This record gives sequence, C-alpha cells and structure tokens, in this order.
Amino acid sequence: MSLTLPLPLQFSSSEVRPVASWMFLAWLTLLTLGVCMVASSSVATAPGLLSRHLLFLFLSLMAMIAVMALPLDFIRRFHRLAVWVAIIVCVMVLIPGVGDEAKGARRWIRISSFSIQASEVAKPLVFLYLAGYMERFGHLLGDRTFILIKPVLLVGLVCGLLVIEPDFGGAVVLAAAVGGVLFIGGARLRHFLLLVVTCGVLGALLVYMDAERMRRVTGFLDPWQDATGNGYQLVQSLIAFGRGELTGVGFGESVQKLYYLPEAHNDFIIAIVVEELGVIGVFALMALFVMLVCGIWARARNHLRHQRRFAGYLCYGIGLLFALQFLVNVGVCTGALPTKGLTLPFISSGGNSLIVSCALFALVLRADLEAAAENVRRSHARRSHHA
Repeated sequence: MSLTLPLPLQFSSSEVRPVASWMFLAWLTLLTLGVCMVASSSVATAPGLLSRHLLFLFLSLMAMIAVMALPLDFIRRFHRLAVWVAIIVCVMVLIPGVGDEAKGARRWIRISSFSIQASEVAKPLVFLYLAGYMERFGHLLGDRTFILIKPVLLVGLVCGLLVIEPDFGGAVVLAAAVGGVLFIGGARLRHFLLLVVTCGVLGALLVYMDAERMRRVTGFLDPWQDATGNGYQLVQSLIAFGRGELTGVGFGESVQKLYYLPEAHNDFIIAIVVEELGVIGVFALMALFVMLVCGIWARARNHLRHQRRFAGYLCYGIGLLFALQFLVNVGVCTGALPTKGLTLPFISSGGNSLIVSCALFALVLRADLEAAAENVRRSHARRSHHA
C-alpha cells in the first residue's frame, strides 16, 4: 500500500475544498499564540523554556507530517492492537525503575533527557481503537448491550490504570470523551445514563477515599480560606483574572508570572493570557477553540454522512477531547472546577501534550485530504460516464 499523500494541489480549486480552511487557520493561530504566551510566562522563572518549547514544536510538526503520510486504511489495520498498547504503556509507567516519579505521581517513562507521559500516549491509541470498533459494530450499538460493554471495559481498564498513577483528571477527560463518542454512535439513552451514573459514583468514591483529592475539592470551593496553602494556586490565578480586566495589562507585563503563580507556563497559562490580554484576549482564545472544534465536528459529520465511519468517529473523538481539555483547563483556572493539572492544547508548554495534540489534528487533516481526493475521483467518474 502506498504511503504517499494525496495532495490537493494537483486538483483545481473548483474540484477540491481547500484544506487550509478557517479550522486550519484557527489551529495555526493557537500554535502561534502558544509560543508567544510560553515566551512571556516563562521569561523570569524558566528562561530556557522557550527554546525547549520551540524544539517540541518542531518535533510536533515532524510528527504531523509522519501521521499525514499514513493512509487511514493503514492505520485502521492496527486499531485492535492500539488499546492493548495503551494498556501496556499505562502498566509500564507503574513499574518501579521504569516509571519516573515526580511530585508523588508516577506518570512518566523517562528515556534519556526526554520523558513520555502515559496518559498522553493512551489518548490517541484509545480513540484509534474506538473508531475502528465503532466502524465494525456501531450499527449494533443500540440493539445489543454486549457491543457497548466491551469498549467500556477496555477503556475503563485504561482509566483505572491512570487513576492509580494517579492522574484522576486525565482519566475523567478520557472517559468523558469516549462516552460522548459512544452516545453519538447510537448507544441507547438509558445505557448512556447508566454509564454516566456509574462513572459518577465511582468518581465520587475515589475522591472521598483519597485525602488529597478531598482537599482539592474542598479547597476550590473556598480557596481564600487557605490562601497560602491548598488554595494558593487558585487564589493567584483569580488575582491574575482580576488584574486583566477588559484589555489586560499588556503583553509581557504580567506580575503573577513572577514567582507568584506556580505552573504559569503550563496548567495555569490561561491566567497569564487574561492578565496580559484581558477579557478580550481570552474570548478571542475561546473563539479560536470553538472554530477548531466545530470545524473538526463538521468534518466528522460529513465523514459519517458519506459512510466513512472510521474517519467520522475518530474526528468526533478528537474534537471532544480538545473541547473537554479546554473546558476543564478554563474551569480549573477560574475556580469552577477543582484544581487539576491539565494542559491547554496547543497553548501550554509540555512536549508530550503538544506532540500528541498535533498528531491528533494531523489525523483530522489526513481524513480531510482523503475525503477531498475521493470527491475528485467521484467527480471524474461522473464526467467520464456522461461523456
């Protein structure tokens, strides 16, 4: 099977909808804004971070090229294997000597000077498996309960391993995105609600049984009660929101990034965006994410309409993942959700998140290119038939 790209440049503009649409431009703008905000937020506390971020950006673009060179038919062949690779990676990170422990969590596999985060690797693998499974059995999802049980059990195993690391937030986001794809795919409402209630009860029990999680939950409800302890990070984030007002204090002029707000270049980078660019800046950022996610979902719907089921469910999952990560990150920084370390896709520093996010977006572009090429072939076939 050829691994070459069906580049749309060989077709006329009237035959192929250009891939460089507003969705692509939104993604490109987010990457550019991410570089600017990482440079600004790390200038005092981590001056070498920008160079590292640019290195990972380069690696991310290389990963995108590699992914886009692989036909979806080739990727689809390995979808059954994907979930087992995700499980193996999540198990490996828990093995002493293999997994690298930091801040009380064992989430990384260190290779020389680089580290691989298990949850980030698991995301694309789980969605590749789910897209392939839905392509094969999605039409039976609403009629046969056991068709729903199998992916739930396998994904539940992955999420359980993430909780053990612990990476509770990553497990919740992954489970929610998978549940969304299953619902879109035709799972019955009563089965979906039962799944939601079961996951909610399990999540509540996990929070109740862990003192640290309980502190985070109670801390976000009233962070000012322990403003120098458990609520410190959220308090500093809220101060940044207050200082930003409508138009912000100006790019590069943030005070909170000067040793006040921990992880200013990572999990709480949106607080620096608000402080420097104001409410206008953060609404522009939200608009970019809306454009990106809605563009991905529009393509997903189009793929399903034309019976490209693997591409359709894959795009729905990727869009849901980006949307949930954005909502959780904003919710944490504004105090609407308990404090949880979760990066903002394409904006936060962090090599694993950036590479995986770009690779996932590359899958969307690859599906788009193949759909465009298929439309051209159909158009040529119709012309030949009428001729």
